[in-house]
Amino acid sequence: MRAVTTHRVAVLPGDFIGPEVIDATVATLEALAPRAGMVLELTPLPFGGGAYDAHGHPLPEATKAACSASDAVLMGSVGGPVGDHPWNRLPRELRIESGILGLRKHLGVFANLRPVTVFPGLEHLSPLKAEVASGTDMLIVRELTGGIYFGKPSQNTPERGVSTDVYERFEVERIARVAFEAARQRGGRVTSVDKANVLDVSQFWRDVVIKVHEDEYPDVALDHLYVDNAAMQIVRQPASFDVIVTANLFGDILSDLAAVIPGSLGLLPSASLGGDVGLFEPIHGSAPDIAGQGIANPVGTMLSAALMLRHGLGEGAAADALETAVRTALADDPTRDLGGSRATAAFTDAVIEALPREIAAPAAPAAPA
Repeated sequence: MRAVTTHRVAVLPGDFIGPEVIDATVATLEALAPRAGMVLELTPLPFGGGAYDAHGHPLPEATKAACSASDAVLMGSVGGPVGDHPWNRLPRELRIESGILGLRKHLGVFANLRPVTVFPGLEHLSPLKAEVASGTDMLIVRELTGGIYFGKPSQNTPERGVSTDVYERFEVERIARVAFEAARQRGGRVTSVDKANVLDVSQFWRDVVIKVHEDEYPDVALDHLYVDNAAMQIVRQPASFDVIVTANLFGDILSDLAAVIPGSLGLLPSASLGGDVGLFEPIHGSAPDIAGQGIANPVGTMLSAALMLRHGLGEGAAADALETAVRTALADDPTRDLGGSRATAAFTDAVIEALPREIAAPAAPAAPA
């Protein structure tokens, strides 16, 4: 008899369309779990603007504690409208963005994974020519807790602005390992992006990545690009990339650049890893303008749940099944924002219908000879 595995998942629905895409994703997970021999204990928790309104903080202490006690965290989208909204007038430490940064710090995640995929049949949505966008399937691995965003000194005075870009060896080593391990499961190639022709910190980054490659991952191909050239090549030939690894600042910019290639932010998931508990979320915003209309695109959140299954819970077969079901539903009739006819509920039903009736358990390792 197949053993049943129980996983505890903290669910942060968030704001506006956040609960809508989370509800759709939870429905697919609840349909998937028994077919994959899993029990998922899904616990909804307050986070974001709604949490501030109800509890006086976007990241309440009870939510932090529950996230730490979970096996993974699945988050919807948070925040409110741009402009003169009450949440935007809060002190910096109570802003919704500060809650997100606080959650990442609390979980100790240092590696942000951003898959960028152009799905067959949706190439026409890309701002690039369809033949250029076709076949794009890259993974951007961004260092998340070091670099210029956190380096000291950092200063802003009327006469001088200072930000310090600094990396320790262990920070570069651990993010490089994440990229090389990911490449082993994909196309076997890592592109490290830096600005080593100008910046000492980038030369240090390159030297450390090369050392990790030589000592631990000689089976994975490694090449290097300066960040300006990398930006150009991502636009010129995005399908040529497998795994990109880069520093915090460059990763922030390049991942947003690459995100437009599929033609909709609603398609893109993300994972933040490195601590005991991973954080999984779509990259799109809370879209207050369409909240409550039942037309939110849940694909990014569903694919984030697939990343959670694979990287956070060790359920690779279930992750494959969910990704395949999402692709099947997209190919048949995508959501309305992608030119299809399906609203949120209809698309969710289609994904559930496309799930296999049973997901085979991973094969047991062979006994030693």
